[in-house]
Parts: sequence; structure tokens; C-alpha cells
Amino acid sequence: MALRSISRRFGSRVLSYRSSSVASLHSHATSFGFQQVKEEEKSKLVGNVFTNVASSYDIMNDVMSGGLHRLWKERLVGKLSPFAGMKHLDVAGGTGDVAFRIFDAVNSVKRRALRKVDEDSLEETQIYVCDINPNMLNVGKQRAAERGLGDNKALVWVEGDAEALSFDDNSMDGYTIAFGIRNVTHIEKALAEAYRVLKRGGRFLCLELSHVDIPVFKDVYDLYSFKVIPNLGELIAGDRESYQYLVESVRRFPPQEKFATMIADAGFEKVEYENLVGGVVAIHSAIKL
Repeated sequence: MALRSISRRFGSRVLSYRSSSVASLHSHATSFGFQQVKEEEKSKLVGNVFTNVASSYDIMNDVMSGGLHRLWKERLVGKLSPFAGMKHLDVAGGTGDVAFRIFDAVNSVKRRALRKVDEDSLEETQIYVCDINPNMLNVGKQRAAERGLGDNKALVWVEGDAEALSFDDNSMDGYTIAFGIRNVTHIEKALAEAYRVLKRGGRFLCLELSHVDIPVFKDVYDLYSFKVIPNLGELIAGDRESYQYLVESVRRFPPQEKFATMIADAGFEKVEYENLVGGVVAIHSAIKL
């Protein structure tokens, strides 16, 4: 694993400036996998993908990653350092996988003992699970019910768009998005919204499939991505095309350094990223100061 701060790459230059032009909030081109599509079409196409895969989403994550996605999400939540009484927003997290981990971290007996957390603080904790796709949210709500958390007030399920969040300015202590930001139409808008809703001192964390730059490993990874994953999608989920899109969308996503720069452009400071499994995934982190 390699942890990199973009401040090292760019020397003493501070990459925490805000975009100076409204135009920078708009992508120059919109892709749906390897296809070029109209901006107004992409949201619907992506919505169809996740409607199709919602019921098998977690199973496919286990199969495609060999279960590693669980460790990656644990790493994400570990970097967040959840605390009792926090207000947290998990975007594109409909199935609840990240939210449940944050909930468990806040409520863990060991952590409560170490921090001497009182019950009032636990009751004030709010974890908002925001997803644009109602089918993904329904999966999350069902999983919450199976965990005995169906009526728990700490978990709030919200249908919403990462590019136009319904939350107030400076209202959240933390923001996470796992395997979701590459699917938005305008990444810059989603980052601007993340910055807007976070409080000063709030932490931004993004877990996303990224780019492998180790030559031999890259060839193996590409072969697995394009030849194996779509076939697994067809075999397990009965949907080859959706998983073909998911593979292609990773290749369209900005490389780690470029994405780090985009985060800084949105106004964030202390931007850094950590590659996992040679860059198969990366965790980008930043703070709103």
C-alpha cells in the first residue's frame, strides 16, 4: 500500500484553491463506459444499470473482489474515525455496506469504553445513507431490518443526487462515497456538493476502483476485468451488459493524481490518496478547513 499526498508531488504549491470559474463545474465530455452520450441521458442509463444489479450487488462485489471489498471498506471507515454524536453522509451507499460499518464503529463497546461515550451522544448520532436509486436503498433498508436496525433513528435513508444534495451547508462531520463517484455525470459538481455540506474540519473520503500502473499486473488485471467480470455478471446476475459498463467506467475515471487535483480544486485541503492492491482501488481523503 502506498500513501501519497499531492502536496509532495507539486512541491510547495498548495492545492486547496477553489475553482475560479463556474464553467469548471461542468465536464467537457460525458461518457457511459466507452460510449459518448448526452449529459441528460447518462443519469438514466446509470440508473438502469443499478436497478438491474441492485439485488445481486453485494454478492457480485464479493465474487469480483474475492471478498476484498470488505477489507477496503473497513480501511475507509478506519480513516474516517467515526465518533458518537457525529452527523455523517454516505453518498451512493444505498445497500448500507459503509453505513453499517460506521454505525458499528460508533457503537462498539471497546470504542465507547475508551472514549467514555454516554448514551445521549449515541442517540444524537445520525448516519444519512443517500442514493439516487430507490432499488439500492430498498436493499439497504431490507438489510437494516435483517440486522434489527429497521427502526433505528441513527440510520436515515434518503433518495438524492450526489450533484444536488438536499442537505444544509456546513451540516456534516464526515462524507464518504464508495464505488459511486465515477458514475456521476459531473464529478466536479459532486465534489463541490461534498465540500458545501461538510462542516469546517469535516473529512471527505472516497473509495473507488482506480488505475493500476504496474506493467505485468496491469495486463492481468485488464484481462480479468474485460474477460472475466462480464461473464461473472451474466452467470450470477444474469446481466452481462451492466458489468461491462462497470468495467469500462473504471477506465474512464481520472487517474489517482488527477482525481486528487480535482478534490483540491473543489476547495479541500490535506488531499492525499492511498493505493490498495497496486492501484486496483484507491482511497482519497481530504479535509475542509
